[in-house]
Amino acid sequence: MAAAAQLRDLKEEATCSICLEYFKDPVMIECGHNFCRSCITQSWEGGDENFPCPECREISRRKKLRPNRQLGNMVDIAKQIHLPPVKPPGENMCRKHGENLRLFCAEDQRMICWVCRESKEHKTHSASLIEEAAEEYKVKLQERLRPLKKDEEYILESKAKEEEQYKTMRDTLRIEKQKVESEFKKRQQLLKENKQTLHKTLADMEKKITRVENANITKLSNQITSLNALITETEKCVAPEWELLKDTLRIEKQKIESEFKKLQQLLKKNKQTLHKTLEEMEKKITMVENANITKLSNQITSLNALIMEIEKKCEAPAWELLKDVRSTLSRCYNVMPQSPEVVKSYKVMVTLDPYTAHPCLILCEGRRRVRRSDRELCVPDTPKRFTYYSWPCVLGSEGFTSGRHYWEVQLLQEGDTWYVGVAAESVNRKGLITWSPEVGVWAVQGREGQYWAHTSTQIPLSPREEPLKLGLYLDYEGGRLSLYNADSMELLYSFPQAPFTQRLFPIFCLGLFYLYGTELRLV
Repeated sequence: MAAAAQLRDLKEEATCSICLEYFKDPVMIECGHNFCRSCITQSWEGGDENFPCPECREISRRKKLRPNRQLGNMVDIAKQIHLPPVKPPGENMCRKHGENLRLFCAEDQRMICWVCRESKEHKTHSASLIEEAAEEYKVKLQERLRPLKKDEEYILESKAKEEEQYKTMRDTLRIEKQKVESEFKKRQQLLKENKQTLHKTLADMEKKITRVENANITKLSNQITSLNALITETEKCVAPEWELLKDTLRIEKQKIESEFKKLQQLLKKNKQTLHKTLEEMEKKITMVENANITKLSNQITSLNALIMEIEKKCEAPAWELLKDVRSTLSRCYNVMPQSPEVVKSYKVMVTLDPYTAHPCLILCEGRRRVRRSDRELCVPDTPKRFTYYSWPCVLGSEGFTSGRHYWEVQLLQEGDTWYVGVAAESVNRKGLITWSPEVGVWAVQGREGQYWAHTSTQIPLSPREEPLKLGLYLDYEGGRLSLYNADSMELLYSFPQAPFTQRLFPIFCLGLFYLYGTELRLV
């Protein structure tokens, strides 16, 4: 029996917990768990900065996969002694105890029997009937399915709009090219006509000069035939004048020809420059279009695959639905909502908690508005309250331990710097707050039209337009807080994904210094 148990243990150690087959190219992630390289890569597909372990949910900050050659050797040994890989039992029997598998362990994400439930391995874990667990996960998957479909519709619409915009831009460029070509032909024709007119004028002048010259010389010759000496002298005086006029006309013709060639060359050069500029614009538009359309197409493909996977799981029997369900949900959590309609559909009514309000803060309008006063109110110093020695903060009345939530904040008056975000229940209320996720505070700071997100460092934000209202979107299971311009729904910043472990409360801070008048309102 001991040998059989050891063989079973070897079989389990040589099996991937995702595909339930022998490891293929086993790799180890940062938390120490092992998976097939292809399985973990597929599980993490679509992630950006944080990558959860499918078994323990510990977050890895980077996709660091270390080959586990020793485990690979062990798998080879297991194959050589003809151990079958671990597969879902066909008769719903526990491999260890021979009992029917009736329960699902939430922590280990596996089906267990009643004997397993009472063992040390699972005694402290949360377990429920397989049918109940399947129904619970089915509800969670369906909750994620609706916004995913909305996002898919939104991205399809965005793609269609972008394609139409780029088509319009290309059509505009084509029209501009035609205009340049047409204008070039017009100017070329005008130059040609001007050249012809000038040449004709000069030719007429030359003919007139020749005609007058001939008439004058003939007249002089007829009148003074007897005076040879005088005729000779007269011809000497008159002839050079006509020759000078002819030379002047010839020079003018040459000038016109030269100027025409220069203008023609300049026109050609301008045309080439314009064509080159338009072609560069067209290349840039095509490049940006390809990148954006490809990105949107990839998003649509990923969303569509995830939607089909969820729909398939929801229609499958309990056994199939529970298989690798955490990985499916994890990939759902990794999807950032794209549609403003989806984000705003999670809007909640946030009110301010007077028992946490700093003594110099005044709440009004049904605890939906807060103003910093120039005097300190006489209020009891309870454990929940931010005291005089801390920043002037107040928390929302309701904390969040699950789900998605969205609320909006409007800055009515700015007297000093201010912060909005979420804080863990354990936030320091009796001393100065460190504005960092490392201590359980995710917040954005604003002052005089400038904005910063506080992570381990201050990250300056550059909104396209100054927001009149801020929208805060919290995805608890997804481990993400995102800030939007509530009017345009421009994404201002999304904090790096991190697992939330405590109850989170909306937090509002109205100034760090002794400046008064800052006022915020929840809308």
